[in-house]
Amino acid sequence: MNKIIYYISIISCIAIINVSCESDIRNIARESGTTTTPDETTNPYTSEVNPVDINTDGFDFLDKMKGHWVGNNLVISDTYEWFAWDYRPISESHVHGIHEGGSMGNLLTSFFVTDFKGKRTIMARNGGLLNGIYRTSYFVMDKVENRDDGSKYYRLVDAKGGAALMSMELRFKQDSLYFNSYTSNLGSRIPSRHMTCKVKKMHTELAENAAIATNYPQNTPAWDFSSGLENLYIAPGETEPRSATYLAQGATNDVFQLSAESLDPWRIDQHPRLGYLQIDITADPAISNAQAMLIYLSRDPLTDINGYYSLDPNAYDTVLHFPSLSEGENQFLVTYLHPGTYYVNITADMDGDGAISVGDITHPQQIMTIDPEGQHQITINNINVQN
Repeated sequence: MNKIIYYISIISCIAIINVSCESDIRNIARESGTTTTPDETTNPYTSEVNPVDINTDGFDFLDKMKGHWVGNNLVISDTYEWFAWDYRPISESHVHGIHEGGSMGNLLTSFFVTDFKGKRTIMARNGGLLNGIYRTSYFVMDKVENRDDGSKYYRLVDAKGGAALMSMELRFKQDSLYFNSYTSNLGSRIPSRHMTCKVKKMHTELAENAAIATNYPQNTPAWDFSSGLENLYIAPGETEPRSATYLAQGATNDVFQLSAESLDPWRIDQHPRLGYLQIDITADPAISNAQAMLIYLSRDPLTDINGYYSLDPNAYDTVLHFPSLSEGENQFLVTYLHPGTYYVNITADMDGDGAISVGDITHPQQIMTIDPEGQHQITINNINVQN
């Protein structure tokens, strides 16, 4: 098959991990050939936060952001040739996307309308859960620019520490999105580029149907932050928070418990429409030597009714979620899941390459419908077809 689905470890995506980026990586959210850090031409690491008033400009970001985005992702210095984000509205003014990394953790970024520092603006909620560490950070849009090439650029910065702490920049041109993120390990160093993602919008009916169901987009607050953010994380040895971040640590990856312990004002259980899917895998002797179990949720089936991989290369671009389980694991809870119909595929990765390939073992098509705020379960007990 000529489409390979790559799994990217969430360990590369959580901002609390101390990482750095090579200086020669092309910054695709800016003009071709430049490698500047955020706002380098003016005041590079300012902590001042001045929200954009979307009543003047910037509200169109919500409409641009919705969609199934497929392309490649560069994290630090590693390029992942296939990656996807499933951004769909979950209310009239909130669009949400998540990458479930498997049992290691997840990464989410959602964008929503709110009032902040006296302005109607757009904020982002970004974070994840990694090996018992829960983090969410809140960003606010502080820059909107129309570029000479017909694209439009938006920047969001840490709502407490500004670009001196963390930032993300997104540039839309026709059906393409260029997305950079910068991190400083919560202020312990100068921000450096962490992620560079270049994707195209595909399968627009998924997000369009969600927009119709939620009357999206509307210029109304999805959450009230007019009084600011309280109970922020304070690093050991300090008396004031640096970042608009909530953090908690536990012995297990219990996102529900840790979200409450972190004092995150917008917990997972408070999100409208999003559901859950518990996936259980019944062991089969045929997969006893599997190096990992690859989970795919897709719009189109990846296998036929007999369990053989689809000959249609376009089917693999309809993958919406792609977590991976380590050797010996046999269950996974998919969280923050948009309502709709999915094909569920489990592939036993026999050679450990982290992707669908010849010799891997899978099963016939399985389809699952997720209800708004539904809690669902599926058991896959026939993984015995070698491709």
